[in-house]
Amino acid sequence: MSFQTGLSGLNASSRNLEVIGHNIANANTTGMKASRVEFSEVFASSLGAAGGDNAGIGVQVATVAQLFTQGNLKITGNQLDLAINGSGFFQVAAPDGSTLYTRNGEFKLDRDGFIVTNNGSRLQGFPTDEAGRRTSVVTADLSLPTGAAIAPRRTGSNPDVAMQGLFLSANLDARAAPQVVSPATSASFPLSEGQKTFGTAANVFDSQGNPIALQMYFVRLPAANTWQVVASADNGVSGMSLGNVVFDAAGQVSSAALAPVRITAGSPPTSPAPPPPPSVFTGNASFPSDGTFSFGLRLGDPTAGFTLTQFGSKFGVFDLSQDGYSSGELTSIDIGENGVILARYSNGVSIAEGQVALGNFRNLQGLQPINGGYWSETIASGAVVLGGPLEGRLGLIRQSSLEESNVDLTQELVNMIVAQRSYQANAQTIRTQDQMMQTLVNLR
Repeated sequence: MSFQTGLSGLNASSRNLEVIGHNIANANTTGMKASRVEFSEVFASSLGAAGGDNAGIGVQVATVAQLFTQGNLKITGNQLDLAINGSGFFQVAAPDGSTLYTRNGEFKLDRDGFIVTNNGSRLQGFPTDEAGRRTSVVTADLSLPTGAAIAPRRTGSNPDVAMQGLFLSANLDARAAPQVVSPATSASFPLSEGQKTFGTAANVFDSQGNPIALQMYFVRLPAANTWQVVASADNGVSGMSLGNVVFDAAGQVSSAALAPVRITAGSPPTSPAPPPPPSVFTGNASFPSDGTFSFGLRLGDPTAGFTLTQFGSKFGVFDLSQDGYSSGELTSIDIGENGVILARYSNGVSIAEGQVALGNFRNLQGLQPINGGYWSETIASGAVVLGGPLEGRLGLIRQSSLEESNVDLTQELVNMIVAQRSYQANAQTIRTQDQMMQTLVNLR
């Protein structure tokens, strides 16, 4: 039996050395997770025998477990290098159609603009709208625009209705003196500099991306807590009333009846059209077939993050934005901690192209390792739980970084020495048993 015991020790030590050598060989492999051999005792019989009579007959390898601890993150400067700080895995679609998982974030773009790994597996993610809000829980191949310029967008044509038009967040000084405006109706009227109580300006864009300078003024009216909103285009001296804004005693908007801002070409439309509303502004731009384009002005809308107040402090504009833009070239790709991929353009516009998906499993030891730094789902691992970064234990994304192997070289070298000594010791047990057998054979 001692021969069998020694042989089992040699086999176990040899397997241990293989795993240690594998760890050392992959010390520089991105996203690699170290492994360790776990051993168990072997007994000749354990049924019906007294405890003192159960002599062991060796050792066996119970399993080779992987250590899914966090590796160090190193900065690379490559925009498509991604690292996970957490427990999640990147989900990729392999060229053969299978779904795999990896911690290696060395991604690249293929010729079709898809984000791929070194073997061509496509990174999976969630579709989003332009603002980065998830539109589906079904993952798809993530891709980026390559080489093409972004087309211009006319102000007021955002497909997201909640974000259409011009947004203003400001405070109107409640101490301002009222002005007498004649007429005080929604019509074109001359507006002197003295009547422009407060004002601001912004560029809006037509369908070809041409900017149009738009000035907006707030005129304090004699009626209590009432302001008239007036606008003019291309530095015109005439004002067009969009309507009145009324504040409550707390300085918050209580009512705002505003007409859309409508800009028309200098000449009448070529096709029959109803008379334009009072708030019509002359512009020098490109227009659709009816000769006009219009957009809404949103004031005092806390749900959209924009507020208009009337407090006893100086006038100030806190935010002024609109949804139109000119054409632009792709300048950079930003991937946030939440995994949302933003394509940034030379016109200052950022458009979300999707969100990186991360997966996790109930039993990580049940995953099947595959060549190339991948794992596949098995019955033992359980079904994947998908989500976005910053959700649950999935972790967050670090752009321009990679996760290093979690192999501790110093510890592995110590483990190698211990495994070597164990192998030598087991060999010695066989040698000793052989000497004892020779002694028995030589008995006369």
